[in-house]
Amino acid sequence: MILFPAIDLKDGQCVRLKLGDMDQATVYNSDPAAQAKAFEEQGFEWLHVVDLDGAFAGESRNGAAVEAILKATKNPVQLGGGIRTHAHIDAWLAKGLARVILGTVAVRDPALVKEACRLHPGRIAVGIDAKGGKVAVEGWAEALSLGVIELAKKFEGAGVAAIIYTDIDRDGVLAGINWDATIALADAVSIPVIASGGLASLADIRRMTMPDAGKLEGAISGRALYDGRIDPAEALTLLRAA
Repeated sequence: MILFPAIDLKDGQCVRLKLGDMDQATVYNSDPAAQAKAFEEQGFEWLHVVDLDGAFAGESRNGAAVEAILKATKNPVQLGGGIRTHAHIDAWLAKGLARVILGTVAVRDPALVKEACRLHPGRIAVGIDAKGGKVAVEGWAEALSLGVIELAKKFEGAGVAAIIYTDIDRDGVLAGINWDATIALADAVSIPVIASGGLASLADIRRMTMPDAGKLEGAISGRALYDGRIDPAEALTLLRAA
């Protein structure tokens, strides 16, 4: 079970949003590369990065910051936000990312995702973001009528490395992960699921160790780590002992 610390990038800085609102951004570190190194030194073994500006623009907007992160940490890095073409995917994987996260394009062009999985085995993840149980795209700005599980099932057997499921209604507000919806998704598909949005305390870390969460690959933590609500050493010890 992996705990993924998150670095969300806006204007080259490490920020956290509230409910996916770009106007409600808190800057936590003006040096994302230093933050990546700090997470590695705290014992984390993966890093989750999102180019927030890129998610809205449809193409990379924080490339320099991502490249600095890749130079600063030995940990594998997964990146999402504005990656929507084969050229985007190829370019980022060539720069050393462990895997790319495809969100909006997974809705708009599932065939592209499946082809990317064929060309890059084990290095393509799908990001499914939801408001009220329905899929949201374009940096969370557009909500659809498509259901989360309905979308996820389109990628069964395609070779997707993981599905990163974010409950936007909980993101950045420390409300706790939507475990019911996350575990229901994990039970509905064979693809590993990563929980995201709202991880608030060690109670969520303990919840990750319960038997019904065993199908999850892990969870992503942002604000709770930055605010000191979760002690990294304690959290990692709990997960490794499970």
